[in-house]
Amino acid sequence: MLTRRTLIRGSLAVGLAAPTISRGFAKTGQALRIGYILPVQSQLGAGATTFADEIAKRTAGRITLQQFPDSTLGGDVELMKGVQLGSIDLAFVTGMGMPSVLPELGVLNIPFLFTSAPHAHAVLDGPIGESFRARFAAKDLVLLGWGENGLRHITNSKRPIVTPDDLKGLKMRVPQSEVLLMGFQALGVDTATLAFPQLFEALRAGKFDGEENPIATIQAAKFDQVQKFLTLSGHAYDPAAFSCRRMRSTNCWLRTRRASPTPPKLADWLHGSSPRTPKALASSPCNKPA
Repeated sequence: MLTRRTLIRGSLAVGLAAPTISRGFAKTGQALRIGYILPVQSQLGAGATTFADEIAKRTAGRITLQQFPDSTLGGDVELMKGVQLGSIDLAFVTGMGMPSVLPELGVLNIPFLFTSAPHAHAVLDGPIGESFRARFAAKDLVLLGWGENGLRHITNSKRPIVTPDDLKGLKMRVPQSEVLLMGFQALGVDTATLAFPQLFEALRAGKFDGEENPIATIQAAKFDQVQKFLTLSGHAYDPAAFSCRRMRSTNCWLRTRRASPTPPKLADWLHGSSPRTPKALASSPCNKPA
């Protein structure tokens, strides 16, 4: 089962799996590219860095991760599609982008579905979170483990939001999530979607009055420079997920063979090293409450 403790401790098995790497791979090593939408100094950066450190340590440097933060390789949707196509090795994407590729994951975007982050952890670390692995596989993706983006809150440049009525008439950017769009529209918000990499400039230019994101994301993306009011609404929990491509060819760096009951070794290495990174996230300055 994909639990936070298992994902961190499971990489202890990497040393035992080392002999299974091909001779050419063991001699030359391999650098895998991982992309995510936020800066290195963010909750996603903390998770990706911990992941990279674990991979390098437990493979004796034979596998290294080259990080591409700040949407260098695209937004969440582009990252997932890049992994599917094989142009990107790994992606660490947030929950709001996942439904564009995996519509069933839109259920996680339902407002006030989770009462707290620990509640969400319990669900994603249990049978429900485990069940999503098959849905990733159906899209030729491997769910390596859950990370965390955080509880989402509202910012805007117009007025304090004290009651739901205060939202009426605000023009807000909402991520590419049909569930969240419907929720905010029901409250009278003038909603529009926009890819995350374009959001800061759109807010600065006044194209939107507000947006909503976890506090750590608001800090990392410097939205406080272009927004005046923060409402701690906690209206949705946003997970994140490490994923890589599901391959069937034995010539590929990651292979899965349906006929074989033995799990792919490199996939096991990556799966065993992908953390929810509770310690890394707790120590990140970007994850401190504002």
